[in-house]
Amino acid sequence: MNLADMLTFADIGQLSRIADHYRCECSGHSKHELIQSILQTIGRRDFIERHIGGMSLEDFRFLNTLLFDGRRQFSLEELVACAQGSRFTEDAKERESPREMIARFRQQGWLFNGTTQQTRYLFEVPEDLKRRFREALERRFLAEVKAAAAEPPMYREEPDMLSADLLLFLQYVSRHDISLNSEGVMYRRNQLQILESLHVSEGLVGKGWRFGYGRRFKDYPNRLALLYDYAYHTRLIQENNHRLELTEAGAAYLAEEHKEPMIQFVRFWLRLYKGPIPNLLSLVYWILCCSKDWVTIPSLFERVEALIKPFFYDTPASIFEERILQMMLHLGMVRFGEDERHERYVQASPFGKQAVQQIHKA
Repeated sequence: MNLADMLTFADIGQLSRIADHYRCECSGHSKHELIQSILQTIGRRDFIERHIGGMSLEDFRFLNTLLFDGRRQFSLEELVACAQGSRFTEDAKERESPREMIARFRQQGWLFNGTTQQTRYLFEVPEDLKRRFREALERRFLAEVKAAAAEPPMYREEPDMLSADLLLFLQYVSRHDISLNSEGVMYRRNQLQILESLHVSEGLVGKGWRFGYGRRFKDYPNRLALLYDYAYHTRLIQENNHRLELTEAGAAYLAEEHKEPMIQFVRFWLRLYKGPIPNLLSLVYWILCCSKDWVTIPSLFERVEALIKPFFYDTPASIFEERILQMMLHLGMVRFGEDERHERYVQASPFGKQAVQQIHKA
């Protein structure tokens, strides 16, 4: 539902509060005049840009969450959780409460109650405002990233390699007797043999903390952990009596030489990583939008850093580089480039440009 429709359903009390907030010059007793004045004010071309420019980091993160959350409507408790999630530091707790932030968004005409008996206690953002906010944020992001002067002479990409390596992994499991240790983990010899057979090489996991990014993330290197977790999740493999085996479905999959669509890996990765990276969907969206042409990786990080919440020992920088950008390379969504001065660049791949349209609709 668009803003004009939501204003029509709003009571005159909320309309008056919105009009007072924007200092609209109209009769406070006429619902029609209130609606027309509010629409005229919010409909101005510079309205969204002006408000985005003056936003606090907490407001920006809260708005970003509302724009990309899969839910169209929110309960008050869900909104409070979203508002709390927009605060990354302790000092933010000294500012207004989450309920005060929600009330302010309502006063600005960015949040409305539902229009039916079943949705009257739920809240939603007008669809046309969502679109305008996204478009304005995209223009701002693009203006602030640094484009490459020329196409990098060297670049790396991994199109469809995960799909091919899933078959290679299943082939290895089918041809070997793979023992698992007491924690259900493959021994290093098997891990090394698997890694040597795949298109993309990785080093074995060393000592140190590893958790939060998947079922076997703590045991295997990043890309192999994603492959393993995907095969386990889709029931192509099973851990049975300290042995790793193909399931019947896995054997049939291998016999057919099935080629898994890369978008399936992307969707799985988004679900897997969204716990430690709550804004992952929006981060992927902004990265792909900003890198339609070659852009420098440091300038891209500067633009999205405010949206990345630290996760235990993972800093925003390491999350951006290792958990997001590197995995997007493995997923075939971006390509990496480098010039003679060792300046690093990133560009959305053709598949990434297609995937962003589906992410936009998520």
